[in-house]
Amino acid sequence: MTETPIYTPPTVWKWESENGGPFAKTNRPIAGSTHEKKLPVGKHPLQLYSLATPNGVKVTIMLEELLALGFNDAEYDAFLIRIGDGSQFGSGFVDVNPNSKIPALMDHSTEKPTRVFESGAILMYLSEKFDALVPSDPSKRPECLSWLFWQMGSAPYLGGGFGHFYNYANEKMQYPIDRFTMEVKRQLDVLDRHLADNEYMCGDEYTIADIAIWPWYGQLLFNRLYNAAEFIDATSYTHVMRWAKEIDKRETVKRGRMVNRVRGELNEQLRERHDAKDFLTKTQDKLEAPES
Repeated sequence: MTETPIYTPPTVWKWESENGGPFAKTNRPIAGSTHEKKLPVGKHPLQLYSLATPNGVKVTIMLEELLALGFNDAEYDAFLIRIGDGSQFGSGFVDVNPNSKIPALMDHSTEKPTRVFESGAILMYLSEKFDALVPSDPSKRPECLSWLFWQMGSAPYLGGGFGHFYNYANEKMQYPIDRFTMEVKRQLDVLDRHLADNEYMCGDEYTIADIAIWPWYGQLLFNRLYNAAEFIDATSYTHVMRWAKEIDKRETVKRGRMVNRVRGELNEQLRERHDAKDFLTKTQDKLEAPES
């Protein structure tokens, strides 16, 4: 068995731009734009710039839920941001999100267009704008926000930690995989214990807490993230699995997962969304179908 070379950190770290695995061309230690590119603007007040990662899916599910509840002002245009190509470093996107991460939202219904970035902030903004998908009982609102922020603080261990070293890193290294697997399983146990006594994250009410947590932890159990369901013993988290399956059946969730998606079955990819009927007419299988 070959021993892993011992790494001795230099006195001052220097960036080696091509030493980053599949993300070498998009990750960098500086902020700001790399090129000039205006963002497109569609016909609706809400303009979303995103990709169907777990963080992106949170927002498209939220918007589809609001529309299903009858909030017509939640109609939106969703433009695809290809992070692998560095689209998030275009000047227009950086103007909306100086952190160059998807998703980013512009609300043109306000007197001065309002930018909102960070997926948790977008969920909160939309829930407050439409007074929906937060507990109607004020005493339960802190519980909802606590779980929302739990997800925002916990998911980096799942994605940037476990997901990176288990699935993306150039070399499999036991120490970081063990370290982050232990933490992800602890997080799943937190969820499993809570959901043993609750239908949803906030009792019997489906809220932005569920919308935030499900795209990460629900899809992890379904083997949609990192091909790791067997490795983490997904089926042992019976209460999380019950909750995840229940949410997975929602038509709003099915639609939200399709928007800005560039992988998987072509009929489940709606790379841009500008109207509700796009789900029927503009999925990738129809756009790529040969002319008869």
